[in-house]
Amino acid sequence: MPAKTPTATRKPATRRRKPVPRARVGKGLKVPKTVPLHARLGMRVALIAASQMDARKSVVMSRKDAAILRYTHEGCTTCHGNGQIFTKGKDGSFTGSKPCPAKPTKQKAGRIKVAMAARFSPDKRTGLVGWTCPCGKKEKPRFRDAKEATKALREHEKKRHGGKTVGGAWYGQGADTTEPAKAITEGQAVTKVDGASSMTDEQWEAQNTPLGQKAAETRGVCFCCGGKGALYSARNSQHTTTVCPICTGTGKHRADQPTL
Repeated sequence: MPAKTPTATRKPATRRRKPVPRARVGKGLKVPKTVPLHARLGMRVALIAASQMDARKSVVMSRKDAAILRYTHEGCTTCHGNGQIFTKGKDGSFTGSKPCPAKPTKQKAGRIKVAMAARFSPDKRTGLVGWTCPCGKKEKPRFRDAKEATKALREHEKKRHGGKTVGGAWYGQGADTTEPAKAITEGQAVTKVDGASSMTDEQWEAQNTPLGQKAAETRGVCFCCGGKGALYSARNSQHTTTVCPICTGTGKHRADQPTL
């Protein structure tokens, strides 16, 4: 009777491991009141340092993720090398982000190049999301997506505003392109001549109420027109009204508005 040949067993396909959340240093630890005062002070300093170190590590990891997307989508015409697409509403405000649907132009990114880009590159914040609050608090782009930025904004509202939503805004830093500038300066400005005005040239131009960047951001209005949506100019008793090119006549603040 011929000997049986062992059949090769088929190995199951290796599954991709899910990312494990990294444990935070010092999470859940409290300073006991039974230890001496100098020991309590030392423990509080250690916990503060640990939280800052953990926040720094999360920022660096987000920058590395953004750097990988920039390298793998370099030259992409869909996201302009950003790796993801920032979405905007009808008023130009930032509404979120979504992954680039195009196929990556490169499959790998060098480990050393990614580390250098995450720490020393001038584009290290490109592809990340930040947030602003009407109270004046502003967080630079350091979050991977709008979801993480929303968590940080809600945490700020919980500490500063008692958990009430005060109308914060999000903004994303994308790759430098010429398209946003064209969208603002494209076409002729809408200008109207007012012939029934009885004001002097000085009184007419006094209607312009520009604001500083921080003051306008706090009030939620455009810094160029002060929320009026129009600019006023006069010459030889000819009074003209021009639609504000920054807010396009809405008078509202935009998180991505340029500076004049």
